[in-house]
Amino acid sequence: MFKNLSDRLQNIFKKIKGEGKLSEDNIKDIVRQIKLALLEADVNYKVVKRFVDNVKDKALGAEVVKSLTPDKVFVKIVHDELVNILGGSSDNAKIRLSSNIPTNIMLVGLQGSGKTTTAVKLACQFKGKKVLLTAADVYRAAAIQQLEIMAKKNGISFFSIENCNDPIQIAESSVLYARRNLFDINIIDTAGRLHIDSDMMDELVNIKNKIKPDEILLVVDSMVGQDAINQAVQFDNVLDLTGVILTKLDSDARGGAALSIREVIGKPIKYASTGEKVVDFEPFYPDRMASRILDMGDIVSLVEKAQNIVEKDESKKLEQKLKKGGLDFNDLVKQLKMIEKMGSIENVLKLIPGFSKMPKLDSFDDKFKRVEAIVNSMTPYERRHYKILNSSRKKRIARGSGTNVKEVNRLIEQLVQMNKMLKVVKNKKGKTKKLDSSFIQDILSK
Repeated sequence: MFKNLSDRLQNIFKKIKGEGKLSEDNIKDIVRQIKLALLEADVNYKVVKRFVDNVKDKALGAEVVKSLTPDKVFVKIVHDELVNILGGSSDNAKIRLSSNIPTNIMLVGLQGSGKTTTAVKLACQFKGKKVLLTAADVYRAAAIQQLEIMAKKNGISFFSIENCNDPIQIAESSVLYARRNLFDINIIDTAGRLHIDSDMMDELVNIKNKIKPDEILLVVDSMVGQDAINQAVQFDNVLDLTGVILTKLDSDARGGAALSIREVIGKPIKYASTGEKVVDFEPFYPDRMASRILDMGDIVSLVEKAQNIVEKDESKKLEQKLKKGGLDFNDLVKQLKMIEKMGSIENVLKLIPGFSKMPKLDSFDDKFKRVEAIVNSMTPYERRHYKILNSSRKKRIARGSGTNVKEVNRLIEQLVQMNKMLKVVKNKKGKTKKLDSSFIQDILSK
């Protein structure tokens, strides 16, 4: 989403490096360019004004002008101001869990914003908790069935009342049901409309008054631009929101809503959805998002994603294999499947610093499928002993996978290189490190 803005800012920072020394005149020119970049990204003009005023005031201080590395100091100032408009400290962005069960979370928003899918994604965030999904959207065709199917698919409990058209009754009954059955969290998917109207707001207010939710989260489609700000203001005026969830951050929209909404309504962005998969959903950290916008990467989020999908038993097996002689193609496929669980491969790679400077590649997900096809065309023995793959075997594998010998050779070479790299990552006593977050960070730094 922030690609165009990120590219513009990178070009501006390159010019700063070329200046060598910053003066009042070139600082004003640079700030003006940043202002244009933000406006083109559809950031609210009031937010832009505050942002550039703060950057200019700090940049004109002695800290930048007298610095030996003014470009780096200037980038830090821009980074810190981005963090501020995105929410500052991330402590306020946590879901407030009630001391009494259940914690009731009410999702609101317009139709098409992705509330139902977001409800399921949000439920999957509470690992170790007993979560209930409540279908209170009685207006949109198949909304209840959609939530029920997605809940079952992800192993989450579901609540609805058959042939009941009263969302207030459904919400109130769900709270009682959740309390009786000792659910920790009850997520209520309310109905949306194509536009904000008085009937819609009255209904939401009535649900709020009846169940007194611990959280009222507005689900906003990031692609609607400045209209997202208008929605947020109107919902907040009526319901007093506790936070916002941004959807479709993986789109090619300009990103103005994400950079404006927190500053305009003063309520934290709590989560962001970055794709269609359930795993493409993460807590919103202003400092991490600012780093991504400035192409500094987000290694912390990358490691957290990895920790969530690395299984301890599998990790120990891999450790033993590394000690004995390295990974084989069976291990490679397992690792690829684990990476796929982290979400869109391209979204994962964007967390690596300097990703925008990497050569543009074809679809990563398609490449993974081709790799899997090549491995599946091998015999079980060949997967375990790739060194026996001679010319005739490679031709057979290429035919069976719909690829060519060149691709097969490239995959073999990649496995060889991976094993070489993994052997390098050892601790001082010569033992292979465990496949935990520190291991992953070591690999990424090579």
